[in-house]
Amino acid sequence: MFQQLKNIDTAFKHIRMFSLALIVACAFMCCYTVYKSFQLITQTQERIYILSNAKALEAYSAERRDNIPVEARDHVKMFHHYFFTLDPDDKMIQTNVNKALYLADISAKRQYDNLKESRYYSNIISGNISQDIEVDSIHLDLDIYPYYFRYYSKQRIIRATSVVMRSLITEGYLRNVARSDNNSHGFLIERWNTRENKDIKTINR
Repeated sequence: MFQQLKNIDTAFKHIRMFSLALIVACAFMCCYTVYKSFQLITQTQERIYILSNAKALEAYSAERRDNIPVEARDHVKMFHHYFFTLDPDDKMIQTNVNKALYLADISAKRQYDNLKESRYYSNIISGNISQDIEVDSIHLDLDIYPYYFRYYSKQRIIRATSVVMRSLITEGYLRNVARSDNNSHGFLIERWNTRENKDIKTINR
C-alpha cells in the first residue's frame, strides 16, 4: 500500500517536472516566434519595390546617417554641374544657375552676380561657347559639423577655334536643411569659395 502511494507520488513529481519543462519550452518557442516575426516585418518594411520597364526592382531603406557621405558628395557634384555646365542659350544658363542656387547660400549668389556683372554669361552667348565640368574627386570631412568639402575637377571650355582645359578646385561647408523638390539631399552649401581656376592646356580645333 505504502509502496503504491510512493510510486504515485514519484510519478506525480515526474509529470509535474515534465509539464513545467513543456510550459517553459512552449513559452520560449512563443517568444522566439514573436521575435522572428517582428524581425521579418521590420525587414519587409525596409524593402521597397520599384516597377521599371515591367520589372520589379528591390530597394532598401536606410538611416540617413548611413548615406551622408554618398548624399553629400552627390549634392556637391550636382551643384557644380549646374553652376558650370553652360551653353550659348540664355534660358538654359538661367535654368541651370537657378537649380544650383537652390543648393547653396548667398556665397554662390555673389559669385553668380560677379560673373554676370563682368559679362561672363553674355560672352558665352555671343561667342557660341560651351562649357562643362568633370569631377576628379570630392574630399569630405564628416568629423566636424558643418561638414567641410573640397571639390577637384576639370573644366572644359569649347570655343569655335579651340578647347581650353582648366583645373578647378573649390571648397565650402555643408549644413543640413529640410528636403524639398529643389533640394532633394537636404544639404546647403555655405561659404563656397574657389581655390584654383587655371588653364592646363589649350587644344586647337
